[in-house]
Amino acid sequence: MKITKPLLLLLFFLQVSCKSQSKKINGLSFVASRDKIDTTHTNPVLKVQSNYVALMPFGFIKELSSPKITYNSDRQWFGETKTGVSQYAKEFQKKGVKIMVKPQIWVWQGEFTGLIEMHSEEKWKILEESYTAFILTYAKASQEINADIFCIGTELEKFVIKRPNYWQKLIKEIRKVYQGKLTYAANWDEFKRVPFWTEIDFIGIDAYFPISEKKTPTVKELEIGWKPHKQEITRIQKQYNKPILFTEFGYRSVDYNAKKPWFVDNVEGNINLQAQVNGLQAIHNQFWKEDWFAGGFAWKWFHKHKDVGGGGDNRFTPQNKPAEETLRKLYKQ
Repeated sequence: MKITKPLLLLLFFLQVSCKSQSKKINGLSFVASRDKIDTTHTNPVLKVQSNYVALMPFGFIKELSSPKITYNSDRQWFGETKTGVSQYAKEFQKKGVKIMVKPQIWVWQGEFTGLIEMHSEEKWKILEESYTAFILTYAKASQEINADIFCIGTELEKFVIKRPNYWQKLIKEIRKVYQGKLTYAANWDEFKRVPFWTEIDFIGIDAYFPISEKKTPTVKELEIGWKPHKQEITRIQKQYNKPILFTEFGYRSVDYNAKKPWFVDNVEGNINLQAQVNGLQAIHNQFWKEDWFAGGFAWKWFHKHKDVGGGGDNRFTPQNKPAEETLRKLYKQ
């Protein structure tokens, strides 16, 4: 067969496309537990074709205006501590799975971290000192375990907007102890206002965008719902010339799951396994083909695979549901 110039060009672009796709972050948000992990817990991650996991150590504050963060305590679950992160990371790295360390704050009673705000300069200073100690502990740990990505914060909008100079200085301090890539996990309605995207490597978004009010929207309907959000994401990407990383994405297996995808307070709701499948398929269709899109971390994955999820579960995990097979096929691409 004679190979023409147009055919050569087509083959070249197909090769480039395949290479781009093979480099995507096909991640899982791996939930911390009381236990150490071993191959029993890492093998299901490999089976779903994931090449990255996000490990999430936690710090705790009592209320939205409390400035002191408690972290790396003997009272916490093993996986939430520095030692736990190291043990989890080493088990995954044995299997060739890469690591993002994503420290998070938990406010007692589960209040939204984006509303954390101090009401005096004195309290802001205490919070900043406490957060710096917390985040540098895990930045140093990330360097020690050779983590590929470090997330400097998760959904902290008021803290970020009201203290921009602090965050600029914090990034410089993190760079002194950690040499890998940096991101920040902005909430879906926050990412347009983050002032330090130029200083880090990925524009991180927790991608719980509202995209449909239907009970079981089709993949096509969901993709239509993505259009205005994708336009805004593309605008920010072009403005900063940084790759987009979905630091979290996912859908509950429940009716109307794309109306308020972030909504977790209500454990009620009719189980809808197809709605979860459609949500994962649509987000993959819209973003994984884009050169400027780095990939993402599905929310969320538990270590005891056989004991969670299943057809009677309406929560986020895809485990033991049709969504798990969907995710495996999408990540395998």
